[in-house]
Amino acid sequence: MAREIIIGTRDSALAMWQTNWVVDNLKRLNPGYDFRVVSMKTQGDKILDVALAKIGDKGLFTKELEVAMLSGETDMAVHSMKDLPTVLPEGLTIGCMCERVDPRDVVISRDGTTLGDMPRGARIGTSSLRRCAQLLHYRPDLQLEPLRGNLNTRMAKLEKNNLDAIILAAAGVERLGWRDRITERLSDDICLPAVGQGSIGIEIREGDREIYEVVQTLNHIYTWAAITAERALLKKLEGGCQIPIGALGTVEDGRLTLKGVVAGLDGKDLIKSEISGPADEAVSIGVELAEKLIGMGADKILKSVRQEYS
Repeated sequence: MAREIIIGTRDSALAMWQTNWVVDNLKRLNPGYDFRVVSMKTQGDKILDVALAKIGDKGLFTKELEVAMLSGETDMAVHSMKDLPTVLPEGLTIGCMCERVDPRDVVISRDGTTLGDMPRGARIGTSSLRRCAQLLHYRPDLQLEPLRGNLNTRMAKLEKNNLDAIILAAAGVERLGWRDRITERLSDDICLPAVGQGSIGIEIREGDREIYEVVQTLNHIYTWAAITAERALLKKLEGGCQIPIGALGTVEDGRLTLKGVVAGLDGKDLIKSEISGPADEAVSIGVELAEKLIGMGADKILKSVRQEYS
């Protein structure tokens, strides 16, 4: 009888798509195992009437899944990498980062108008401080409206709330089959993505060699290097997924290029830079870019943001 591996996941449509994708590929690469999925709601799924930054973000979309692993109820958890805090609970670790798809943010507008061509005062839906800050830097006239809920809910609010457009992650939109709804993919000159955006991560118990070897079959080394650098930058800046910090690592011919941005809530203050180095020095590259941004004044911007949301 095949060994059963139990996988924890959030119960949203996107989370289930990602988990089913992981299961299908793990089955293909590890035919000696059976896999069973256990879905659950996290705190971030339950609290929909408060801005994420007001709740705090330590494990907002991961804690319940992590408790299940630590109690032995599940063997692993599937996450969007952008939801995983840079410091994990004791006893847990990232076992795998799946190959990243398009990490960019996208505009979905009601009438097909791109962000640059929208009228003054256009109403844009997003609850991400990172997106808000960078969009306001690009176009201070935009009216940014809170937008919470799963992807299906946010898509529905485009019409229901009479918004001109909403901003979402390309990866989630495409995974749910809405590629044809995308009006525009935002260049990183306008909006750098969230740390880890576009990759599915698998969290496991530390020291569980069997599960580690199973999930490693899905690990993508270039994605691992790029996101490791991004997470090192975020950790050094002491930011979380609800702080206006964006980053994007790319690997080509063994070299890692990392871009990072820190912005004030109103978009007026924005600091951006990039560095490159060997891909096998991902952590030090992330720390170095963070220190460079701090030297440019990022710490003052982040202090102001934290005071606003403390």
